[in-house]
Amino acid sequence: MYSSNLKGFILAVVSSAFIGSSFIIKKKGLRKAGVNGPRASSGGYGYLLEPLWWVGMITMIIGEIANFVAYIYAPAVLVTPLGALSIIVSAILAHFILKEKLQKMGMLGCLLCIVGSTVIVLHAPEERSINSVEEIWELATQPAFLLYTASAVAIALVLILYYAPRCGQTNIMVYIGICSVIGSLTVMSIKAIGIAIKLTLEGTNQAKYFQTWIFAMVAITCIITQLNYLNMALDTFNTAIVSPIYYALFTSFTILASAIDYSGQSASSIASELCGFITVLSGTAVLHSTRDPDTPLITDLYTPLSPKVSWYIQGNGELWKQKDEDGSSPSFITTLRQDYFK
Repeated sequence: MYSSNLKGFILAVVSSAFIGSSFIIKKKGLRKAGVNGPRASSGGYGYLLEPLWWVGMITMIIGEIANFVAYIYAPAVLVTPLGALSIIVSAILAHFILKEKLQKMGMLGCLLCIVGSTVIVLHAPEERSINSVEEIWELATQPAFLLYTASAVAIALVLILYYAPRCGQTNIMVYIGICSVIGSLTVMSIKAIGIAIKLTLEGTNQAKYFQTWIFAMVAITCIITQLNYLNMALDTFNTAIVSPIYYALFTSFTILASAIDYSGQSASSIASELCGFITVLSGTAVLHSTRDPDTPLITDLYTPLSPKVSWYIQGNGELWKQKDEDGSSPSFITTLRQDYFK
């Protein structure tokens, strides 16, 4: 028993280290790709050609696999709280590698997100054992889950089509909200595919069922959408803030999607889950209010393209560039203005 829990503990810690590191590596890759082309936050996809971004992606996949295996060896009570270590890892690495600062209130927001998501997981209803793709399909076509799916898709479309173009660059909840809502559907589809692969390897071919291919198409669509907006969030906002908000909301929506078909929970469990969700929302609000101001992506005609380099027009009409380290304007501008108003 103790040996199994120790294996789960080690795998959970390793998973957190890999997942937390992946945010930093992908952010570095996004920055590097943004130098030679459109940034991900502006709709660019140059990061797909950047090897460093793929290193971060592979690192995240390894972390998720380790996390999945950890649940096999140890109970969720042990594994889930350790999963929150990825937030601490990403915050520390962002501080030293990306030079991103997290204020004291931001640390409080991280703590609230970790506590809230842990409370939700520990009081979530246990999942029933599922042994076939058809069984998952039966659960997925129940009215409660269909209502959740329709609501999730509607919310995601509103965020993508209306809010993302208007305030996606200034409100972190837009991009992270899309990732979290779509991510909950991703998990459900991946679970179905995992069971299909397991049963097929055991000798019961699941590829003959059309439900398997529907789950596969849903999973691919959701994963592409989720990764796209996660990259936009990482490219736009502080990594130390993106990581805890994404962890908290993704965990909350995934548990909601997993538990929506189950009933019979006690009033105390439901109350605990609501308190956990309110704690998560409080933490995300604190984190969003303490984030550093972002540099505007679009500059007007009077804003220099670089804070240290400005262009001026001399009297003979030629362009002259001055590297201005202290922010002072060249002296000839003052002389020109004085001559103009004489």
